[in-house]
Amino acid sequence: MHVLLILTSHDRLGDTGKKTGFWLEELAAPYYAFKDAGARVTLATPAGGQPPLDPKSDEPENQTEMTRRFRADKEAMAQLGSTKRLTEVAPDGFDALFYPGGHGPMWDLAEDRHSIALAEGFVAEGKPVAAVCHGPVALADVRRPDGEYLIKGKKVTAFTNSEERAVHLESVVPFLLEDRLKARGAKFVEGPDWAPHVEVDGDLVTGQNPASSAPAAQALITRLRQAERASRPERGDERRV
Repeated sequence: MHVLLILTSHDRLGDTGKKTGFWLEELAAPYYAFKDAGARVTLATPAGGQPPLDPKSDEPENQTEMTRRFRADKEAMAQLGSTKRLTEVAPDGFDALFYPGGHGPMWDLAEDRHSIALAEGFVAEGKPVAAVCHGPVALADVRRPDGEYLIKGKKVTAFTNSEERAVHLESVVPFLLEDRLKARGAKFVEGPDWAPHVEVDGDLVTGQNPASSAPAAQALITRLRQAERASRPERGDERRV
């Protein structure tokens, strides 16, 4: 398995003068879910190089076993510091696409034409795509080969309006993500604030919040393994495992 993770390059939290970026847990937990499953992981961003880290995600109360593991992993930190530009990657050679969140994607990945084209390439090739927290904003304008929005009629979750209000950023973000996804025709499904919650609808996997990062990655791995088993030729009455 080879998974492409696309992170934000945006570091300004609206007009607040504060910093934002990607949320560390939403990178670290999927990163190790994929690596521990034997997958290769490639990181990419709109600008390439070191993506901005939301400083709040690195505060003591938001650190987890996976964020500490990532911080102590020299190879992972080096990879993070040298992400590929989106213009340098294509769906060929990858098996799946994953978008971590953080508030940064609300400004750049929401409308990045290279990201949208990449995601549409994965969809056209029947490869699964996944996103967590604010990451699903990158899929809002992605279209299927028939021209309809990817998320139209699909069960989807993401950072909810309730959670956005809880962090007092509902008037800072350019729009409310839940509302945007519903406007694109998604069947939005929300769980309790801050609790793990994942929706899987065909080859589309979405997670609601940071606590959903690892479960969303595991759901994507399950989809990849199902596809792998389905593609293997039969030997007599048994499938090769």
